[in-house]
Amino acid sequence: MNTVNRVQLTGNLGKKPEIKSFENGNKVAKFSVATNEEYTTKTGEKATDTQWHNVAVWGKLVEVVESGLDKGTFVSVEGRLSTTQYTDKSGVKKYFTEIVATEVIVKEKAGS
Repeated sequence: MNTVNRVQLTGNLGKKPEIKSFENGNKVAKFSVATNEEYTTKTGEKATDTQWHNVAVWGKLVEVVESGLDKGTFVSVEGRLSTTQYTDKSGVKKYFTEIVATEVIVKEKAGS
């Protein structure tokens, strides 16, 4: 059986992407995307659950992200999940999960 590591989400950028350049000429763009799920509580009140997703973009797509995205931009992101393990200064193992994007599309919100 084949397995698939594929993520697709649509949401708003939390802030302007951070661009990092490397000595070999490669660049990475990192940003966070907020997604909202609206629901009704047990008491009948409307509530929103906001989740933040870390995104990394590599290669030529960095140029698109660098010139076209800013805080609040409504985007659709597609890619794969990647988890990195590291040990913090206290010797505790930590994990960091991000979406390594292969596609980032600027969207227009309905009604805009």
